[in-house]
Amino acid sequence: MLPEVRLSEITREDVARMAEWLQDKEVNASWYGADEKGEPLHIGYTPSQMLDASEEHWQEVFHSDVRKVYSVHSANGDHIGEGQILIEAPLWEAQLFILVGRKELWYRGYGTAGLVHLLDLAFYTYNLHRAWVDIPEYNLPALHMCERIGFKLEGRLRGTHPKDGEWHDSLAMGLLTEEYVRRRARLMEPEPAG
Repeated sequence: MLPEVRLSEITREDVARMAEWLQDKEVNASWYGADEKGEPLHIGYTPSQMLDASEEHWQEVFHSDVRKVYSVHSANGDHIGEGQILIEAPLWEAQLFILVGRKELWYRGYGTAGLVHLLDLAFYTYNLHRAWVDIPEYNLPALHMCERIGFKLEGRLRGTHPKDGEWHDSLAMGLLTEEYVRRRARLMEPEPAG
């Protein structure tokens, strides 16, 4: 059974925690790595710059019709990560992003639960036809998570993720709404023993 999580509107405190989490090399490597100066990369916005953003800029970034950014919270209300949906409305598709920033919660189903919530939004709220993810080839736990959910390998993107001074490929994986609808109930069942 997956742990209970909820998605909510992001706050400045959440962005500050995200900036802090990304300072950890393991966390930023599982996300988008670091630039040539060692500064963590982030998709959609730069956490350190958003901490002091004007209200107008905050609204532009976090209330967009195209990029939806959510904080992920555990059942007890703790902020544990971030999820994003980048919508391509003319194509009826979205790219999804999920990060559990609290490493002590890795490998416990929180990323899967958060991604299921993002998929529910993509397919049931935004009525999209397809969702896809871009996973660094070295992030084997994320690849396995996406395979378990039902994502199918669609292609390899060459040299997309920097890590340890080298460029690594990533895997593009997609999921169609009808595939997700068939798998959704099974995702919430307990893992078989053994």
